[in-house]
Amino acid sequence: MIIDLHTHTYPRSDDSNLTLDTIIYQAKSVGLDGICLTEHDDFWDKDYISHISKKNDLLILTGVELNTENQHILVFGLHDYVFGMHKPNIITEMVDDAKAAMIIAHPYRRKYIHNMRPGSKTYSESINLACTDKLFNFAHGIEICNGRGTKEENTYSAEIANILSKSGTGGSDAHDKTDLGSYATEFFTNIYSLKELIEELRQGRFRAVKINRSFGT
Repeated sequence: MIIDLHTHTYPRSDDSNLTLDTIIYQAKSVGLDGICLTEHDDFWDKDYISHISKKNDLLILTGVELNTENQHILVFGLHDYVFGMHKPNIITEMVDDAKAAMIIAHPYRRKYIHNMRPGSKTYSESINLACTDKLFNFAHGIEICNGRGTKEENTYSAEIANILSKSGTGGSDAHDKTDLGSYATEFFTNIYSLKELIEELRQGRFRAVKINRSFGT
């Protein structure tokens, strides 16, 4: 089952050009089995989205992209913004208490330096420094394929995941209709609910996949 774990819609994410109707249409057009709405520090009402999901015959689940003091994270299983979520020690405790799932989003940001040569001392030092972020210890996965990242940036993310022995996810990070159909995450069982998604994420039963925009996966 192929699900895009990382999407944004306007106006909940004010830097997105996608309406909810547009993202649903595009997701179905590129053959996705489902999408997760992960707005910036904002939450959709899960009951409303459940209604929209059934109406459109497309799995639509709710999550959030939080901007923490360390880096951005995708969280599934929390439903309201609480002051302090930007602090790693607070959000990791909340995720643990709620038995939610947490994915590190585009870990190359704030860390990757363009024009670094893979294998060079500078590159290796940058990777090793990135891996010291304690937030990785609490993550159930790392986004290694981000639709808005370059090949080099995503390779950098994959190296972090490999060193830390974390499973990798894929997501379009869609802000525009042309973003849908780049990367997504494959799950090895059918998922029908947020609870089932969280369980698969927490168990690491997934992998990042590249999407063929015209014909699905």
